[in-house]
Amino acid sequence: MATKRRKLSNPLALAVMATLAQRPMHPYEIAQTLRRQGKDTSTKINYGSLYTVVQNLEKHGFVEVTDVERAGNRPERTVYGLTEAGREEMTEWMSDLMAVPAREYPIFETALSLMGVLHPDEVTRLLTERLQALEVQAASGRGALRKLCESLPRIFLVENEYQLHMVEAQAEWVRGLLEELREGSLPGVKGWRTFHETGEMPPEFQELEDSYFDK
Repeated sequence: MATKRRKLSNPLALAVMATLAQRPMHPYEIAQTLRRQGKDTSTKINYGSLYTVVQNLEKHGFVEVTDVERAGNRPERTVYGLTEAGREEMTEWMSDLMAVPAREYPIFETALSLMGVLHPDEVTRLLTERLQALEVQAASGRGALRKLCESLPRIFLVENEYQLHMVEAQAEWVRGLLEELREGSLPGVKGWRTFHETGEMPPEFQELEDSYFDK
């Protein structure tokens, strides 16, 4: 099942609509609520662009002005609420994200696809550094999650659980790859090493490349 092409694709727009589903708010209050509820750990939130996001949501009819607050000499604050169209868009968008796996392009995956430009020993050193950082991150995440579980129901922490699981899974995979690199058992590693030590492309690599492009 393919996801629907949407008028707005910025995840921050979805976070704003989900926040307004709680009650009408002005943009500053939306930003404070997102921060207080920890949504900045799972969504890239640029608070400087939040006002623009709200304006775009209003332009497409997903939010509307419900009030203008005036308090003494303070500037007016425009309060926005979610429209029926916005609620429908939010629900459909959420349904797509929850049900349909999307093809993403993590930067680490990009690095792995190009790691052949580095010597195997250098890749081993760098992945060792990464593994150490991941292990620290996982330990910190486990501690933080235990602390949060003392005061919050698990339903509010599932994204933290997912983040921790992804870190631990990546650490396990990197650990396995490092073991193969150190043992020299990774298929193709000898040719990779030969290329960096002689500057010559191993025949088996060239044959693989030729057969790939002949498809």
